[in-house]
Amino acid sequence: MQTAVVNRGKSVRLGSNRGVLAIGPLVGLLATLVVSLLAGCGGPGTSTAPTPAGTVAPHPTSPAPISPSAGTQPSATRTPDTRSDTNGATPAPAWLGTRVLPIGPDGYGVVTATPPELRNRRIISEDLLPPPPDGRFRSRITAVPAEVVRRSSWSAACPVALRDLRYVTVSFLGFDGRAHTGELLLNRTVANDVVTVFHKLFTVGWPIEEMRITSPADLSAAPTGDGNDTSAFACRPVRGATSWSQHAYGLAIDVNPFDNPYVAGRTVLPELAAFYTDRHRGLAGMNTPGSPPVAAFRSIGWGWGGDYTSKKDWMHFSSTGK
Repeated sequence: MQTAVVNRGKSVRLGSNRGVLAIGPLVGLLATLVVSLLAGCGGPGTSTAPTPAGTVAPHPTSPAPISPSAGTQPSATRTPDTRSDTNGATPAPAWLGTRVLPIGPDGYGVVTATPPELRNRRIISEDLLPPPPDGRFRSRITAVPAEVVRRSSWSAACPVALRDLRYVTVSFLGFDGRAHTGELLLNRTVANDVVTVFHKLFTVGWPIEEMRITSPADLSAAPTGDGNDTSAFACRPVRGATSWSQHAYGLAIDVNPFDNPYVAGRTVLPELAAFYTDRHRGLAGMNTPGSPPVAAFRSIGWGWGGDYTSKKDWMHFSSTGK
């Protein structure tokens, strides 16, 4: 399969670790000043002029693009959310991402019944990056900042050059009904189109739980089978093969993996998502034929893993259809 389900450790091991990069306040301030100077001199940053697809530019419909400064990175600390206006969403169970599963004969965690807390999963999203201040859709496409490279799975051994990737931030609506900011690494040739997709999903109110960069720790984490990270670039081969996944080129995205698991025979990934293999439940976040994610990705020519015949990969979208 092209997707290996990398969530909260969105990986073939489905673990829960998050890569953390400690950057001092002074370094962050200096990096921010450098980015500002480069933007003023025509360097990587935002531009208001129309640009060809794949170039570094904000989404044209974004009134005031925002993105984290060079010194900003997602936090690894889970902060309890005590607000009441959560659209029926609830805080994540305290055990989420901590219960390591035994390994089965297929090399993945043993498929286990979905815990009651994760049936009709509606978890309050953590703000790993500053949310849009006005609650409106924002996006930005830039060259990949050095701190993002350091916490990503990219290396010189990957099949795509760093210059051909883009760091993309987009607004998304959580299951809590609030606007949040997510981050993706994408191939420069598809970045603008993907922003258009997430703008459409934001407009119709499609819920997404989490959207962050896949780290090396995610790819090697022990399986907990309960992650739900929407992500794109992950430098890894196809499961059980030596060829590169489309994720390794930045040409594939997994949307709400827990709500849209991968199923092949008795293998279910994430391993605790068996409840969601019944595609007639009609629960929020499920990618089904004709649903907004399927329609939006098809509008840019992408294929959907829900159309596969020998297996089902309901989370997976790719520019090649693989």
